[in-house]
Amino acid sequence: MVQDCSHERVRTLVIANYHRPQTVDEAVILAGRPDTVLLAGGTAVNAEPASFSGDVVDLQALDIIGIEAVAGGVRIGAITTLRSISSSDLVPDLVRDLAHREGPNTVRNAATIGGTVGAMDPTSPLLTALLALRATVSIVHPEMTMDHPIDALLEDQSLLDRSLITHVTIRDAGSAAAEMTGRTPLDTPIVLAVAHRSRTGDLTVAAAGVSDRPVLVDRAHIDDLEPPGDFRGSPEYRRALARVLVDRAIAGIEGGGR
Repeated sequence: MVQDCSHERVRTLVIANYHRPQTVDEAVILAGRPDTVLLAGGTAVNAEPASFSGDVVDLQALDIIGIEAVAGGVRIGAITTLRSISSSDLVPDLVRDLAHREGPNTVRNAATIGGTVGAMDPTSPLLTALLALRATVSIVHPEMTMDHPIDALLEDQSLLDRSLITHVTIRDAGSAAAEMTGRTPLDTPIVLAVAHRSRTGDLTVAAAGVSDRPVLVDRAHIDDLEPPGDFRGSPEYRRALARVLVDRAIAGIEGGGR
Protein backbone atom coordinates (compact mmCIF):
# COMPACT_ATOMS: atom_id res chain seq x y z
CA MET A 1 0.00 0.00 0.00
CA VAL A 2 1.25 3.47 -0.91
CA GLN A 3 -0.14 6.71 0.47
CA ASP A 4 0.36 10.12 -1.12
CA CYS A 5 -0.40 13.04 1.18
CA SER A 6 -0.25 16.50 -0.40
CA HIS A 7 -2.14 19.55 0.86
CA GLU A 8 -5.48 18.18 2.10
CA ARG A 9 -5.66 15.23 -0.30
CA VAL A 10 -4.92 11.71 0.84
CA ARG A 11 -4.57 9.21 -1.99
CA THR A 12 -4.19 5.50 -1.39
CA LEU A 13 -2.94 2.92 -3.88
CA VAL A 14 -3.50 -0.68 -2.81
CA ILE A 15 -1.86 -3.12 -5.23
CA ALA A 16 -3.35 -6.56 -4.71
CA ASN A 17 -1.29 -8.28 -7.43
CA TYR A 18 1.45 -7.19 -9.81
CA HIS A 19 1.65 -8.80 -13.27
CA ARG A 20 4.34 -8.42 -15.93
CA PRO A 21 3.06 -10.29 -19.01
CA GLN A 22 5.51 -11.35 -21.70
CA THR A 23 3.04 -11.44 -24.60
CA VAL A 24 0.20 -9.24 -25.86
CA ASP A 25 -2.26 -12.14 -25.60
CA GLU A 26 -1.39 -12.62 -21.93
CA ALA A 27 -1.74 -8.89 -21.29
CA VAL A 28 -5.19 -8.77 -22.91
CA ILE A 29 -6.42 -11.62 -20.73
CA LEU A 30 -5.21 -9.79 -17.63
CA ALA A 31 -6.70 -6.49 -18.84
CA GLY A 32 -10.14 -8.11 -18.96
CA ARG A 33 -10.17 -8.81 -15.25
CA PRO A 34 -12.11 -6.45 -12.95
CA ASP A 35 -10.27 -3.87 -10.84
CA THR A 36 -7.21 -3.94 -13.09
CA VAL A 37 -5.13 -1.02 -14.29
CA LEU A 38 -2.62 -1.09 -17.14
CA LEU A 39 0.78 0.42 -16.41
CA ALA A 40 3.18 1.63 -19.12
CA GLY A 41 4.95 4.86 -18.21
CA GLY A 42 2.88 5.28 -15.07
CA THR A 43 2.26 9.02 -15.46
CA ALA A 44 -1.50 8.73 -15.96
CA VAL A 45 -1.90 6.28 -13.08
CA ASN A 46 0.23 8.42 -10.79
CA ALA A 47 -1.72 11.55 -11.70
CA GLU A 48 -5.11 10.00 -11.00
CA PRO A 49 -6.57 11.74 -7.91
CA ALA A 50 -8.88 8.91 -6.85
CA SER A 51 -7.77 6.01 -4.70
CA PHE A 52 -7.18 2.67 -6.41
CA SER A 53 -7.27 -0.90 -5.16
CA GLY A 54 -6.69 -3.85 -7.46
CA ASP A 55 -4.23 -5.50 -9.82
CA VAL A 56 -1.53 -3.75 -11.84
CA VAL A 57 -0.50 -5.07 -15.27
CA ASP A 58 2.96 -3.78 -16.21
CA LEU A 59 3.29 -3.60 -20.03
CA GLN A 60 6.99 -2.81 -20.25
CA ALA A 61 8.08 -6.31 -21.28
CA LEU A 62 5.83 -6.32 -24.37
CA ASP A 63 7.18 -5.96 -27.90
CA ILE A 64 5.03 -2.93 -28.73
CA ILE A 65 7.73 -0.30 -28.62
CA GLY A 66 9.58 1.64 -31.29
CA ILE A 67 8.97 3.79 -34.36
CA GLU A 68 9.03 2.43 -37.91
CA ALA A 69 8.29 3.77 -41.35
CA VAL A 70 5.33 2.16 -43.11
CA ALA A 71 3.77 2.76 -46.51
CA GLY A 72 2.92 6.44 -46.59
CA GLY A 73 3.53 7.09 -42.91
CA VAL A 74 4.84 5.96 -39.55
CA ARG A 75 3.82 3.30 -37.00
CA ILE A 76 4.52 3.86 -33.31
CA GLY A 77 4.41 1.17 -30.64
CA ALA A 78 2.07 1.92 -27.76
CA ILE A 79 4.74 1.92 -25.05
CA THR A 80 7.08 4.21 -26.99
CA THR A 81 7.89 7.20 -24.80
CA LEU A 82 7.00 10.76 -25.72
CA ARG A 83 10.70 11.62 -25.51
CA SER A 84 11.44 9.07 -28.24
CA ILE A 85 8.63 10.48 -30.38
CA SER A 86 9.74 14.08 -29.90
CA SER A 87 13.28 13.23 -31.06
CA SER A 88 12.55 10.88 -33.99
CA ASP A 89 13.15 11.99 -37.58
CA LEU A 90 10.53 9.47 -38.73
CA VAL A 91 7.72 11.33 -36.97
CA PRO A 92 6.04 14.35 -38.65
CA ASP A 93 7.49 17.62 -37.40
CA LEU A 94 4.28 18.89 -35.83
CA VAL A 95 3.69 15.61 -33.95
CA ARG A 96 7.23 15.82 -32.60
CA ASP A 97 6.66 19.41 -31.49
CA LEU A 98 3.39 18.66 -29.72
CA ALA A 99 4.75 15.50 -28.07
CA HIS A 100 7.45 17.77 -26.63
CA ARG A 101 4.73 20.05 -25.20
CA GLU A 102 3.08 17.25 -23.23
CA GLY A 103 5.21 17.99 -20.19
CA PRO A 104 8.73 18.39 -18.79
CA ASN A 105 11.54 15.89 -19.38
CA THR A 106 10.55 13.88 -16.33
CA VAL A 107 7.12 13.27 -17.85
CA ARG A 108 8.25 12.74 -21.46
CA ASN A 109 10.88 10.22 -20.39
CA ALA A 110 8.17 8.00 -18.87
CA ALA A 111 4.84 8.81 -20.55
CA THR A 112 3.87 6.71 -23.58
CA ILE A 113 1.80 7.35 -26.68
CA GLY A 114 -0.59 4.53 -25.76
CA GLY A 115 -1.09 6.00 -22.32
CA THR A 116 -1.66 9.44 -23.82
CA VAL A 117 -4.36 8.10 -26.12
CA GLY A 118 -5.97 6.04 -23.36
CA ALA A 119 -6.00 8.93 -20.88
CA MET A 120 -7.92 11.15 -23.35
CA ASP A 121 -6.82 14.37 -21.67
CA PRO A 122 -9.07 17.13 -23.09
CA THR A 123 -6.09 19.51 -23.44
CA SER A 124 -3.47 17.05 -24.74
CA PRO A 125 -1.43 18.64 -27.56
CA LEU A 126 -0.26 15.26 -28.88
CA LEU A 127 -3.73 13.74 -28.87
CA THR A 128 -5.07 16.77 -30.74
CA ALA A 129 -2.34 16.41 -33.37
CA LEU A 130 -3.12 12.71 -33.82
CA LEU A 131 -6.78 13.57 -34.25
CA ALA A 132 -6.09 16.22 -36.89
CA LEU A 133 -3.77 13.86 -38.77
CA ARG A 134 -6.44 11.13 -38.71
CA ALA A 135 -4.24 8.62 -36.93
CA THR A 136 -5.49 5.06 -36.45
CA VAL A 137 -5.15 3.09 -33.23
CA SER A 138 -4.58 -0.67 -33.22
CA ILE A 139 -6.44 -2.33 -30.36
CA VAL A 140 -6.30 -6.00 -29.36
CA HIS A 141 -9.49 -7.39 -27.83
CA PRO A 142 -9.83 -10.92 -26.42
CA GLU A 143 -11.59 -12.05 -29.61
CA MET A 144 -10.00 -9.86 -32.31
CA THR A 145 -7.56 -7.14 -33.35
CA MET A 146 -9.00 -3.97 -34.87
CA ASP A 147 -7.77 -0.64 -36.20
CA HIS A 148 -9.96 2.29 -35.14
CA PRO A 149 -9.80 5.88 -36.39
CA ILE A 150 -8.80 7.95 -33.39
CA ASP A 151 -11.92 10.12 -33.66
CA ALA A 152 -14.11 7.01 -33.25
CA LEU A 153 -12.12 6.06 -30.17
CA LEU A 154 -12.57 9.51 -28.63
CA GLU A 155 -16.31 9.37 -29.28
CA ASP A 156 -16.75 5.86 -27.88
CA GLN A 157 -14.38 5.11 -25.02
CA SER A 158 -16.00 1.69 -24.55
CA LEU A 159 -13.88 0.52 -27.50
CA LEU A 160 -11.02 0.31 -24.99
CA ASP A 161 -12.90 -1.96 -22.59
CA ARG A 162 -11.08 -5.24 -21.91
CA SER A 163 -8.50 -4.38 -24.54
CA LEU A 164 -4.97 -3.18 -25.14
CA ILE A 165 -3.65 -0.43 -27.41
CA THR A 166 -0.68 -1.81 -29.36
CA HIS A 167 0.17 0.78 -32.04
CA VAL A 168 -0.67 4.23 -33.35
CA THR A 169 -0.26 4.80 -37.09
CA ILE A 170 -0.07 8.07 -39.02
CA ARG A 171 -0.56 7.41 -42.73
CA ASP A 172 -0.62 10.90 -44.23
CA ALA A 173 1.62 13.60 -42.76
CA GLY A 174 0.60 16.13 -45.41
CA SER A 175 0.95 19.70 -44.17
CA ALA A 176 0.05 20.61 -40.60
CA ALA A 177 0.21 23.64 -38.33
CA ALA A 178 -0.80 24.35 -34.74
CA GLU A 179 -1.78 27.50 -32.86
CA MET A 180 -2.42 27.74 -29.15
CA THR A 181 -2.96 30.14 -26.27
CA GLY A 182 -1.98 29.55 -22.66
CA ARG A 183 -1.34 31.71 -19.63
CA THR A 184 2.39 31.39 -20.36
CA PRO A 185 4.25 30.08 -23.44
CA LEU A 186 4.91 26.73 -21.70
CA ASP A 187 1.55 26.41 -19.97
CA THR A 188 -1.04 23.78 -20.80
CA PRO A 189 -3.07 25.28 -23.67
CA ILE A 190 -6.32 26.99 -22.81
CA VAL A 191 -7.31 26.36 -26.44
CA LEU A 192 -5.26 24.61 -29.11
CA ALA A 193 -6.07 24.27 -32.82
CA VAL A 194 -4.33 21.92 -35.24
CA ALA A 195 -5.01 22.08 -38.98
CA HIS A 196 -3.97 19.36 -41.42
CA ARG A 197 -4.18 19.20 -45.18
CA SER A 198 -3.71 15.73 -46.62
CA ARG A 199 -1.75 14.92 -49.74
CA THR A 200 -5.07 14.75 -51.59
CA GLY A 201 -6.08 18.22 -50.38
CA ASP A 202 -8.58 17.31 -47.66
CA LEU A 203 -8.61 19.74 -44.71
CA THR A 204 -9.07 18.52 -41.13
CA VAL A 205 -9.06 20.74 -38.05
CA ALA A 206 -8.96 19.51 -34.46
CA ALA A 207 -9.18 21.57 -31.28
CA ALA A 208 -8.52 21.04 -27.59
CA GLY A 209 -9.93 23.05 -24.72
CA VAL A 210 -13.37 23.37 -26.32
CA SER A 211 -14.94 20.12 -25.13
CA ASP A 212 -14.39 17.27 -22.66
CA ARG A 213 -11.95 15.76 -25.17
CA PRO A 214 -10.09 16.95 -28.28
CA VAL A 215 -12.63 17.20 -31.12
CA LEU A 216 -12.80 17.74 -34.86
CA VAL A 217 -14.19 21.18 -35.64
CA ASP A 218 -15.80 22.83 -38.62
CA ARG A 219 -14.53 26.35 -39.25
CA ALA A 220 -18.06 27.47 -40.13
CA HIS A 221 -19.65 26.07 -36.96
CA ILE A 222 -17.28 27.07 -34.18
CA ASP A 223 -20.03 29.15 -32.57
CA ASP A 224 -21.95 25.91 -32.01
CA LEU A 225 -19.25 24.61 -29.66
CA GLU A 226 -20.07 24.42 -25.97
CA PRO A 227 -16.69 24.61 -24.20
CA PRO A 228 -16.42 24.02 -20.45
CA GLY A 229 -15.64 27.08 -18.37
CA ASP A 230 -13.07 27.24 -15.60
CA PHE A 231 -10.70 29.68 -13.88
CA ARG A 232 -8.63 29.94 -17.06
CA GLY A 233 -11.45 30.95 -19.35
CA SER A 234 -15.21 31.16 -19.77
CA PRO A 235 -17.03 29.27 -22.56
CA GLU A 236 -17.39 32.54 -24.47
CA TYR A 237 -13.66 33.25 -24.19
CA ARG A 238 -12.76 29.76 -25.36
CA ARG A 239 -15.06 30.02 -28.38
CA ALA A 240 -13.50 33.36 -29.30
CA LEU A 241 -10.03 31.84 -28.97
CA ALA A 242 -11.06 28.87 -31.09
CA ARG A 243 -12.23 31.14 -33.92
CA VAL A 244 -8.91 33.01 -33.98
CA LEU A 245 -6.66 29.97 -33.52
CA VAL A 246 -8.42 27.85 -36.14
CA ASP A 247 -8.03 30.66 -38.69
CA ARG A 248 -4.36 31.01 -37.81
CA ALA A 249 -3.70 27.26 -38.03
CA ILE A 250 -5.36 27.06 -41.44
CA ALA A 251 -3.35 30.05 -42.59
CA GLY A 252 -0.25 28.23 -41.34
CA ILE A 253 -0.77 25.25 -43.64
CA GLU A 254 -1.67 27.49 -46.55
CA GLY A 255 1.71 29.09 -45.98
CA GLY A 256 3.46 25.72 -46.07
CA GLY A 257 2.82 24.24 -42.62
CA ARG A 258 5.55 22.64 -40.57
